[in-house]
Amino acid sequence: MLTRPPVAPANPLDRLTGAGLAWGEGVYAKWAASIGVVTFSLYVLLTAFTAWFMPDANWDMLPYLAIAEEGTYPDPQALHDYAYSTVKEGVSAGDYKTLTDDGGGFRSHMTENAADFHSLLGMYRIKFLYAEILSNLSRVVSPVDAMRLVQVFSVLLFGAITLLWLRSEGAVALAPVAGAVLIMAEFGDAARASTPDLLCSALFLGGLFAYVRKREIATAILLFLAFMARPDNIVFLAIFVVLLVAFRQKAWGALAGFAASFVAYFAISHWAQHPGWWPHLWFSSIEQHYNMDGFEPPFSVAAYLKAFAASVVRAINVNSWVGVSVLALAGWYGLDRAGFRLDRRAGILLAALVLGVLAKFTVFPIHDTRIYFPNLLPPFLVLAAPLMALWASAGRGRAALQVISGDK
Repeated sequence: MLTRPPVAPANPLDRLTGAGLAWGEGVYAKWAASIGVVTFSLYVLLTAFTAWFMPDANWDMLPYLAIAEEGTYPDPQALHDYAYSTVKEGVSAGDYKTLTDDGGGFRSHMTENAADFHSLLGMYRIKFLYAEILSNLSRVVSPVDAMRLVQVFSVLLFGAITLLWLRSEGAVALAPVAGAVLIMAEFGDAARASTPDLLCSALFLGGLFAYVRKREIATAILLFLAFMARPDNIVFLAIFVVLLVAFRQKAWGALAGFAASFVAYFAISHWAQHPGWWPHLWFSSIEQHYNMDGFEPPFSVAAYLKAFAASVVRAINVNSWVGVSVLALAGWYGLDRAGFRLDRRAGILLAALVLGVLAKFTVFPIHDTRIYFPNLLPPFLVLAAPLMALWASAGRGRAALQVISGDK
């Protein structure tokens, strides 16, 4: 017969450690919501601070500033001069040299060639909402400061929606976990980069939160605005709508958002003179082409597969989005196995988020985390309710064990 071995009396250090851990657990359990709000808010404010005072001078600033003022500078040379002079005034001398001089490579060429620079703008002009915001803000502040303002606003909006989502699920205590996920998902890098990625992510997160709360009008508007900031979001919307229809889930806001985005996609692509899927993919993942006017390389399965394989290797070894996505899937699987399942509406959303990442990568294999950032945090917010249920269940189990131990 098996018997419990006698427990050796704990030494003073063990007793002190145990008492300290018990005290810390009690304090956190009592003040978990407040601690969660404060720590997450501080992290978001710190990120907003770095977005303004420590921005990343990335090359994409140049074409984005150019498309924002095309109406003012219709001549390619004048537009080129405007974009480069504006960036030169808004960044340090060292950053400007990095953006314009790479020893005779792509950046050096674009610095000297206005026609080739202008030929690239169709790939940026399609981010219509971002360009319009920059154009209007530049009437009040300098164009580079306008980019930073967009980033700060996006950081704060993203953080506020995250806290509102957690609060609606009674899961504000998990806010530090959300912060940890954002750190892994390179939130700080997205905040410091002068691109439309974080603006899209904040609007996208708001649209998903509205969907979860069954606010159909807000869902349609926010998902459409997220698409207008980054039209590649049409991939997620298409998968989302297919799943909603397949599982007969009523969500007319998501359907309306997709319908508006689908129509707008073709209109904006034509207006923006976008070069098309394959030329854009060639430029981004195969080989940088200096002039995109009339560039129509023949489709090559071998070239696509080579780009796909190279992006897979880089995504796994250099970026974080694969790991964050796998962690979300593991959490979903673990909670489901433990009996804490999502309802159908939430389950469809989580499946669409994961499949959306896979589909976006398959359609346009590029390894940068910023491309998939909109889809990285929402799965964890969807899992917040079952995680809190698991936490509560574990707490009841500990209380029951304490009662039994006390009776003995």
